[in-house]
Amino acid sequence: MFPMMPIAIALALLVCTSALAAPTLGAVTSTNLLTQAQGLPAGFSDHFFDVPLAVRVELDQQLLGEALIVLSQDERVTLLEFTDPGESKVPAATRDTWQSALEKGIALGSCTQSCPQQLVSMHYNLENSQLSIITQNVEHASDAPRYYPQPDGGSRGLIINNQLNLNGGQDEDLGGRYGLQASASLGNWTQVFNLQLARQSGDEEQLRHAIHELYTQRELEGQFLRLGHFTPNSDGLTRQLRSFGTSPDTALGVMYGSSDSLAINNAKASVYPIYVTANRQAAVEIYRNGLLINTQAVSAGLQTLDTRPLPGGIYEVEVRLVEDGLTVSTTQELVYKPSNWRNVDDRWRYNVFAGRETKLFSNWDEQSTGAMTAGASVNYLVHPRVILGLSAREVREQLQYGGSVDWTVANNTSLYTNLYQTKEHGTGMDLQGLYTFGATNLVLSHNRSWLDTRDTYETLPDGTRLRRNTFVGQTSNSAVSVNHRVDAKNSWNLRLSHSEGNAEGAGLDLGWSRRDTVMGSDANWRFSVFDRPGNAGTDDQRNRGVDISLSLALGSDGRQISGSIGTRTARDGGRDNNASVTYRQDLTDHLLQSVSVTAITDTYGAGLSSMASFDTDVVSGDGFVQRSSFNGNFTGGLNLHSTFVAGADKMLLTSQYQSNGAGMIIDVETDLDSLALRADDFNGGGALLRPGRNFVPVSAYKSSTVNFDFEGNHPPAANIQPARTTYHLNKGGVDYRKITVMKTVSVLGRLLDAQGQPLKGHHVINHASRGVSEVDGFFSMEMSASSPTLEVRYQNQLLCQFRLDPATTANENDVLMIGDLRCTPDTLAENTSSTQSAG
Repeated sequence: MFPMMPIAIALALLVCTSALAAPTLGAVTSTNLLTQAQGLPAGFSDHFFDVPLAVRVELDQQLLGEALIVLSQDERVTLLEFTDPGESKVPAATRDTWQSALEKGIALGSCTQSCPQQLVSMHYNLENSQLSIITQNVEHASDAPRYYPQPDGGSRGLIINNQLNLNGGQDEDLGGRYGLQASASLGNWTQVFNLQLARQSGDEEQLRHAIHELYTQRELEGQFLRLGHFTPNSDGLTRQLRSFGTSPDTALGVMYGSSDSLAINNAKASVYPIYVTANRQAAVEIYRNGLLINTQAVSAGLQTLDTRPLPGGIYEVEVRLVEDGLTVSTTQELVYKPSNWRNVDDRWRYNVFAGRETKLFSNWDEQSTGAMTAGASVNYLVHPRVILGLSAREVREQLQYGGSVDWTVANNTSLYTNLYQTKEHGTGMDLQGLYTFGATNLVLSHNRSWLDTRDTYETLPDGTRLRRNTFVGQTSNSAVSVNHRVDAKNSWNLRLSHSEGNAEGAGLDLGWSRRDTVMGSDANWRFSVFDRPGNAGTDDQRNRGVDISLSLALGSDGRQISGSIGTRTARDGGRDNNASVTYRQDLTDHLLQSVSVTAITDTYGAGLSSMASFDTDVVSGDGFVQRSSFNGNFTGGLNLHSTFVAGADKMLLTSQYQSNGAGMIIDVETDLDSLALRADDFNGGGALLRPGRNFVPVSAYKSSTVNFDFEGNHPPAANIQPARTTYHLNKGGVDYRKITVMKTVSVLGRLLDAQGQPLKGHHVINHASRGVSEVDGFFSMEMSASSPTLEVRYQNQLLCQFRLDPATTANENDVLMIGDLRCTPDTLAENTSSTQSAG
């Protein structure tokens, strides 16, 4: 768009080099613009004024963003555009305000009159290409904010996720569930609604229904306030406490607790440093779950890594030291950055609730109503390695207590224990331990309960309530798991367990996995042996067997074939020798996203299974059909999803699932025959856009930017307006944008005045883009093919206009050579039908 950018970059590099060599430029930051320009080599000052310069803009010593500006010899700066906000913590609204002010042009130096936004001074530093803006708020902006500000005036919107699940078979009645989860934003309050309709296959009751959530919530700095009909849960806690007994049913009341929704996860170092020792200059690659998350250059010797750019949390990473392109060492390290919780002045995480147990539009007989309910849960940060937890609540007139200790003993050792009791119901405990040494992970777990679960139910996250397995007496489960990675291709795992209660006996699982290449295709081998306690599916005989599987990726077109062979205990307690083969095909640009077929053979006969997933503009889902090898019966299932979005007086039905809390409706208008765009959120995530109405999920609370670009590696000759847009929404908020994609042609010309002298630093503007004329008057830019008009402005004043005729203009290598344009007041768009050549 701006042909002078490479020159500007080269100019900046030259100035930096000159600054190192010439002591007279050492104090350049305190000189004015003309004085800085005098230090340039002869001829370079013409490429410094009135041309686009790429700069870094700071506001009160905080990054405002990367931008393109134009400097004039009267020491004024004019903003062309912000190109990237980068890691700026400045709100988007503030950036937009300064963009509007800078586009009009502002004088450098101290501001004495008509100062926009409490401006004190503005300075451009040629040495580091930085524009610094100082306002009266500079001393108030020195501390990094801890919380995101909420949108001015709040936000509005409605997002409804619809889910339908169906299942059934030859000898079974149709069962299923419909779930409606809605979130809305009204000002700075978020409303939540959750309706569940369910019918279990074979259930005598035709349809069960209940509203599990109908409340409004306000996010504050570090806390939240909830009012209405809700299920008391552990929102706001860093470590969740377990309890048992009657699950907390819905209550009509109030809930208040800690919240990190508005907290900014500022870059901070890990509590425990990570060391590397390099023999020579090298690079360090940091992997998490096999994905590269950071890379750093290191010098020879012992040193610590910079862990501030790494994500918050407590997790393991693999650190690879690479010297001269070769990996010389690989270690497993622990990143310990408890998210938003290291401030010793903020050691508590808590929530409290109180209300009356109620049910709303519910025909669940087991759901209690009428009794008062209340509770509190807290986490306390004793030490960055130790977190204590306590909870107490009253549900159905029964008191429930719980306590926990989360202790990171060392970088490679952690323990977690949880004790809980429910009056007249039972007592339980959990103990978990993790120990890592080299490439081996050791996990220990033990839980024991003394309970009566005949009246116990579990509420799933989507609101569905399920009856747990009933048991009266004592149960326990102990397990030891070992995972060891032999090398980059091989790993093995071992699990020993012992259960008492519903299941009795000891169990053994041993597996080996290998990544390999078979017949030129990527392959995964899996070998496992097992010996597990018996159950009703094995006639109470121990389930012993062996299983070998192989999966092959056939080429790069999404084809995959896998097979397995093994033996296990049959339903009657005998041997069940089995084998299966599966073919899978992934599809692109098709209604079907993937299809697979599996053929199975075992002791009882042959079975078949087929699965498919699909995606349309308004609904997505998957389904399956199976034929049992045991009795030949057919069963099947179908899962559908659709989302309704409304906001800014617009609405949309889409198949895209909304999981980020907010969204944006985008209308795409274009004069291209076919088009595929990408919308990428700087906070992560994105969507594919087509002509017409689209939906893009975006993050709630965080002010950020959505960038629009063409999909693929071969973009068409077209221009996207705007190329990016900012947003700031609460949870449930929906914004609206319209973008236009126009066919463009590249033009090359030269601006002259009435006397034939070149005009430099003049802005040449079209519907599709804008350019700035160089020292010799030449300019190049993209022009809308459907609106071939140009207007020329200087210091925000319209000087002349031109209407071009691409059909009669010389075309060389898809570039229109429009020649010389004489800019005079009489060159108006309505009477200029062709270029005015002076050459």
